[in-house]
Amino acid sequence: MIHHGNTASCADFQSFPFFWSHRDIILNLHPDLWGHSPADNFMSVMEISAKDVAELRRVTGAGMMDCKKALGESNGDFEGAIEILRKKGQKVSASRSDRNAKEGTVFAKANEANNEAVMIELNCETDFVALNKDFQTLGNDITEVAFSKKPASLDALKALTLADGRAILDHLSDAMGKIGEKIDVRTYHHLTADKIVTYIHPGARVGVLVAFEGKINAEMDQVGKDIAMQIAAMKPIAVDKDGISQEVIDKEISIRKEILKNDPKNAGKPDDLLEKIVLGSINKYFQESTLLNQEFVKDSSKTVAQYIKEKNPDVKVKAFHRVQLGEA
Repeated sequence: MIHHGNTASCADFQSFPFFWSHRDIILNLHPDLWGHSPADNFMSVMEISAKDVAELRRVTGAGMMDCKKALGESNGDFEGAIEILRKKGQKVSASRSDRNAKEGTVFAKANEANNEAVMIELNCETDFVALNKDFQTLGNDITEVAFSKKPASLDALKALTLADGRAILDHLSDAMGKIGEKIDVRTYHHLTADKIVTYIHPGARVGVLVAFEGKINAEMDQVGKDIAMQIAAMKPIAVDKDGISQEVIDKEISIRKEILKNDPKNAGKPDDLLEKIVLGSINKYFQESTLLNQEFVKDSSKTVAQYIKEKNPDVKVKAFHRVQLGEA
């Protein structure tokens, strides 16, 4: 039964399958539903064919019903419908801006010579979305552009355009509108060296780029993989002590002094003894937190530096980047 208490628009009825199967009857028998002559609506309704809806869905990736509604609101204008769907994406983007996006995928790409590589982290809110084909395609497309253009920063990357001529930032907004979750590129890295090794841990939640410089021998493929896996597992913060900022060192010293000061067991101990305890603690911190000084995970009898020297004394680690989903 159709109620006449409120007027309805053409776009409202397009969201119901009943309308599409009975539209001729509705147009002829219930002109008061439209608020004006049914003839004014008839052409726009007829122009919104299933083919148009399917094409809009193909272009935008939006849901079928959203496409129908957008075409109705734009009176069948295809570009207008696209704009309506994009605006919807921008609204979702704004509403999701303060949400945590700690799931996603880490992507990496190196050239054939393995002397240049990029890595990005594309985030979403749930692991279900991270497995979505469209999400994965977007990540691969962004990685390809990052590798091709080599932007200087994350903001510069987002300003680059994909194959359709639209900025990555706009594509992220569209994805939010389509998927309904916050989607963002949180991390971007680019390295060049005599040899670059990329490693994506199974599940693509952790990724590593490690750069070597020096004479590259036949051992370096395996050495590079071993060092990349070491970085993934042991989370070093720098190649060696020199790579740790003085600010971080001072902070670690301050924390350790405070801990010793508040421990009743240290009451009455001379300051010079406490300083030695702090120094020993900091040296252990350097050993655990710097790549070359860590115990080698595949052979704890040697350090990473010793392992590399055994395999190739003419090479050294230039730099590395480790990315883990959701970590700063």
